[in-house]
Amino acid sequence: MRADCANCFGLCCVALTLTASSDFAIDKDAGTPCPHLADDFRCGIHARLRPEGFSGCTVYDCFGAGQKVSQETYGGRDWRSARDTAGQMFQVFPVMRQLHELLWYLTEALTLPAAEPLYAELREALAVTEHLTALPAGDLADLDVSAHRDEVAALLLRAGARERAAIPRRDRRSRRGADLIGARLRGADLRGAELRGAYLIAADLRGADLRRAELIGADFRDADLSDADLTGALFLTQAQLNAARGNAATRLPDFLTRPPHWEPSRSGSG
Repeated sequence: MRADCANCFGLCCVALTLTASSDFAIDKDAGTPCPHLADDFRCGIHARLRPEGFSGCTVYDCFGAGQKVSQETYGGRDWRSARDTAGQMFQVFPVMRQLHELLWYLTEALTLPAAEPLYAELREALAVTEHLTALPAGDLADLDVSAHRDEVAALLLRAGARERAAIPRRDRRSRRGADLIGARLRGADLRGAELRGAYLIAADLRGADLRRAELIGADFRDADLSDADLTGALFLTQAQLNAARGNAATRLPDFLTRPPHWEPSRSGSG
């Protein structure tokens, strides 16, 4: 469930729409290759994406859907050499990406001790999702992935609630989908907080305690996580970290990587 660009046909560089903004330097329609996509399906400016105005590309994560579609669904036939597959392939890729994201969350949920009473349901949901990823291309293109995602989301919500309930906290208000853009949360005790889908864009979370906080779908673009503690945070992804700012003192779960653009240290900064 990790991206392997060497075995992908640059699908995220073609299938997705880009809108000129602070995240992307250009407008690009879905199905149109990015002008920086090389003949070998590599990015021609990969080492310069941020200074070239493509920071959005550095935070995108397909959860391994790219190589799955390229090498398994289409058996290694790329959209350039088999152009009759191109349109369908670009339709299948976003569907596979959603399925792989669900696999990521379900796999994590099966490691949560408090969610043990739900393990049988979680395993079944995982098996169903894995089965869907193996469907033929035509079936994937027609799949109602939103309906499946809603079912899994409800199960994940129950699993997260059980895990968060084990954390003693005074404030148990739900911040699901909350507008916390630019919020001043420096040093905040957010242990076990429900921040599912919260907008934390440019929020000051320096030194915040986010252990066991539920972060599925939370928007961390330009949020400052310097010196924050995210160990054990629930449903945190690499893409969320890549979109944020942090430093060497930010504590992360072992399975995630400190983004290279984070600062070495900002402890004690004002």
